[in-house]
Order: sequence, then C-alpha cells, then structure tokens
Amino acid sequence: MWHPQRKQLFWFDILGKTLHSRLGDEVLSWSFDAYVSAAGWLDKDRLLIASETQLFSFDLETGTSSALVGLEADQPKTRSNDGRADPFGGFWIGTMGKQAQSGAGAIYRFYQGRLRRLYDGLTIPNAICFSPDRRWAHFADTAERKIWRVALDNAGWPCAKPSLFIDLSKEGLNPDGAVVDTRGGLWNAQWGAGRVARYDTDGRFDYAFDVAGKQASCPAFGGPTFSTLFVTTARESMVNPTPADGCVYRLETGVNGLAEPRVLLT
Repeated sequence: MWHPQRKQLFWFDILGKTLHSRLGDEVLSWSFDAYVSAAGWLDKDRLLIASETQLFSFDLETGTSSALVGLEADQPKTRSNDGRADPFGGFWIGTMGKQAQSGAGAIYRFYQGRLRRLYDGLTIPNAICFSPDRRWAHFADTAERKIWRVALDNAGWPCAKPSLFIDLSKEGLNPDGAVVDTRGGLWNAQWGAGRVARYDTDGRFDYAFDVAGKQASCPAFGGPTFSTLFVTTARESMVNPTPADGCVYRLETGVNGLAEPRVLLT
C-alpha cells in the first residue's frame, strides 16, 4: 500500500508477522504477535491493519495498537489475507485457512465501525479492488483461478450477484492481489508466473510486466504521479528460492493509478 499523505510504501511479510516500509533509503519494520496481511490508512499517522483475529488501528509514530473489531477470532485455523479500502470509506478483507483449506475463506466489509460478511466458501480470496467510477468491486479465488466483479450501490454494498470477469483457468494462471488504474484497467499479480498482467474494462488481456520473483503476490500504484507500480513477491513453499524471490519490485508503467482511499471509522 502506498500511503498518499505520507508518500510512503508499506508491505507485509504475512508469515513473518511483520509490517515493512521504505522511506527514502531507510527501511522500517514493525513486528506483531499474529499474522498481519493488509492495511488501509486512517490518517497521516494511523493505519488500519488486518490480522488473523482482528482489525486494529496502528500508530506508526508511537507503535501502539487499538482494537477495532474481531475478525474470525474464534476460528484458529484461519487468518486474514488480501484486503483493500473501497472508495466509500469502507475496507474489504478476505480470510483463508492457514493451510489453504478448501472453502475455509470469506470476504468481509468493515464500514462505519461494523464488520459484515459478504461472501463465504472461498479458498484463497484475493484481487480485492474497485473501479474508478465506484460502480464495481472485484475479487478472486486463487484456487479457482477466477476473478469476479459485483455491482455496488451508493453506499458501496454489493447490490447484485457476482459475475465472472476474468477466467484464468485455461491458461493455468493464479490470480493474486490486484489494483485498478485511472482508466479502469485491472492489474493482477499472478502467483507462479512472475508477472503483473493488465486487463481492460471488459476483462480482456492487454499486456503484462514481468518481475524477477516468480511468486508475484500484490501490486500497488505509488510515487509522485502514481505511475510507479510496486510489486511484492513471496518465497512461500519454494524449495530452491533465488535471491530474486521474496523481493519488492518497482516498475515504471506509463499508466497512472489511483490513490488509496481513506478508511473512515464513522
């Protein structure tokens, strides 16, 4: 996540229970006692962070946390996964089994201080992102190799059944995290393919950027004009990872992304 007020990049090592950031040449890290996986920004100094048991606010200056709402705290076999702020001030967060158990995952929306489950029966929810006109939400189940989209009402709630948007099963591609640019193109990190692929507003493949890390996991637009694409990669389950795996990459795309919306607590 690129924090638009701080002009600062943040990313997670989920299995390492760590939040990382880079500010200029300085790399910062904060460790937690539970898996942490996704964030939105509340104000200049505070993030909303999703962990395996809760959503909480985290003060970057003091290092203090404050619980907001429980997240499957009674289900020790699950953890949070992909999440993103929506344009209405809400925050969508997916959960999954710690061993990627089939159907153990769900997607929730946190809005005005309350958490509501939207979808269940997912295995690895990913690719949560929103169209620039605020009409659509997108999400994937990596295990199904499919990305869906769903229409939103004026408060940002789903108002129809999700429809299939991009089917990657025939290509054997695994959709992971995603973000949308100002023209509505969806940029999807594809686990195992070492790339981020752009799809147009009709779900058609446009082009792709390669990264050296094979397990591309999530993109984020940032930089002065939001034309820099940052891409995380992972070493999880790799038998012989290379030095290129598990790194964060930056790409100059020539395309402008959107600033992450602020999460509103009330």
